[in-house]
Amino acid sequence: MLKTILAQVKQYKLPSVLSIVFAAAEVVMEVILPLLTAGIIDEGINAGNLSKVYLYGGLMILAALLSLTFGILAGKFAAQASTGVACNLRDSMYENIQTYSFANIDKFSTAGLVTRLTTDVTNVQNAYQMIIRICVRAPFTLVSALVMSMLVSVKISMIFIVAIIFLGCILAVIIRTTMPLFDRVFHRYDDLNASIQENVSAIRVVKAFVREEHENTKFEKAAENIYKMFVKAESNLAFNNPAMMISVYGSILLISWFGAKMITVGDLTTGELTQLFQYVMSILMSLMMISMIFVMLSMSIASIRRICEVLDETSDLANPKHPICSVENGSVVFENVSFSYQKDSQKPVLSNINLDIRAGETIGIIGGTGSAKSSLVNLISRLYDVTEGRILIGGRDVKEYDLEVLRNQVSVVLQKNELFSGSILDNLRWGDENATEEECIQACQWACADEFIEKMPIKYNTYIEQGGSNVSGGQKQRLCIARALLKKPKILILDDSTSAVDTATDAKIRKAFAEEIPDTTKFIIAQRISSIQDADRIIVLEDGKVNGLGTHAELLESNEIYRAVYEGQTKGGGDFDH
Repeated sequence: MLKTILAQVKQYKLPSVLSIVFAAAEVVMEVILPLLTAGIIDEGINAGNLSKVYLYGGLMILAALLSLTFGILAGKFAAQASTGVACNLRDSMYENIQTYSFANIDKFSTAGLVTRLTTDVTNVQNAYQMIIRICVRAPFTLVSALVMSMLVSVKISMIFIVAIIFLGCILAVIIRTTMPLFDRVFHRYDDLNASIQENVSAIRVVKAFVREEHENTKFEKAAENIYKMFVKAESNLAFNNPAMMISVYGSILLISWFGAKMITVGDLTTGELTQLFQYVMSILMSLMMISMIFVMLSMSIASIRRICEVLDETSDLANPKHPICSVENGSVVFENVSFSYQKDSQKPVLSNINLDIRAGETIGIIGGTGSAKSSLVNLISRLYDVTEGRILIGGRDVKEYDLEVLRNQVSVVLQKNELFSGSILDNLRWGDENATEEECIQACQWACADEFIEKMPIKYNTYIEQGGSNVSGGQKQRLCIARALLKKPKILILDDSTSAVDTATDAKIRKAFAEEIPDTTKFIIAQRISSIQDADRIIVLEDGKVNGLGTHAELLESNEIYRAVYEGQTKGGGDFDH
């Protein structure tokens, strides 16, 4: 776990080392100051030697200035290194998330990933800054001050050792009880972020059903859970300060008692006693800083575990050692394909699928809710891998292809359409970043998106809000289809992607497909039979199995399910589930 985090230091190794060096130099200057104070008292004031006062006073000013300078430099480099590590962590996590398959993504909630990229990384950033600065400064100060105090009086130095042992035991108990609480707190943050994300993304639905009060209550509950967990954790940490105060004032009282006795018998000078007082404060302040480090580490270890879960997650879809980098054609063959989302699942989502689809064919897919229509087409572009059997594209197993090459040749318009903030042209060029404006316009004409784009004031430069909230469902679908067409794929998959489009426009889109991209293999998932009745062949899925395969006319004759749906829809009965 620690190795994973330290790997992100990368180009920030030098600032990390410099922070440690300057922190150590700062401590050296601070440890010298009590020694110089003792010199002023014993060799200057008590001896009546004013020149010694000036000498040691000047050295004290120089040491203080150097300590200040070293402290500033240590803080500067620590901030540079910690923010750099945080930046690298976020970059590495985000890059790794991009490699995930759908199966990997299903393991994490969106809100959980957001929390890990923000709150958890910030915790690690703060912890790293404390480690490279205070983790060096505090122990070094503690050891140096303890050594210097022993040189003055071993007997009185025993008081410091007892205080250190006492405080160490208290801190061990506090950390042991607090760490599990912080681990649970960050899971509560996931719930809070999930509530925010769901509410904001579905705000129109919330307002339409007047559910603001319900959403407020849900958010308050999530916030209350975090509050309770933090109060419990902080209540445990609150014992740290009383323990620290007992150590500080107990040590001062004992030093005063034994020190006064030693001065009266001549075993200790006034300057040395003053020096010991300064060292006791340095030692106990170091202990206080160490306790702060442990508190921060208690919080950050939980965050580190969650970050490592994201960084250590490897995609279950990998490129072969010698991948094929070109797809010959759009033919698709399913050979005894079965598929389950969970490997230990008793019942597969798809069972024993056998299909042989020629390049350029248009294949309609119809089936009830939960019949695995989307699962079937997701296997073609290796968004998931088959559990049994194999899929061939262009005569080769999909697992033999380079993933990027395969997905560039299999263009998918998913059931849930997504647009991104930016102009219409920016969104279209997701299909081909080098596409000219003329190519974008042509793709929009095929997808019948030009009809509404031309009516907009600045046409293709119109800004699309996040998630495409300023265009209708049908407009969003047509833009997504145009974007997919720009890839010039050998296989085009439309996963119920014209459901929000009227039947006339749907017919125009299908006509454009037949005329403009005849060599592209097309898979069209639909609930409306009118959307697929002109397909070369139609697949009827039921409960993850092929119930029927044939043309519209053949299925009307031979397949009861298809015939029932057709009659229901032509008589106004509704969709497949009716």
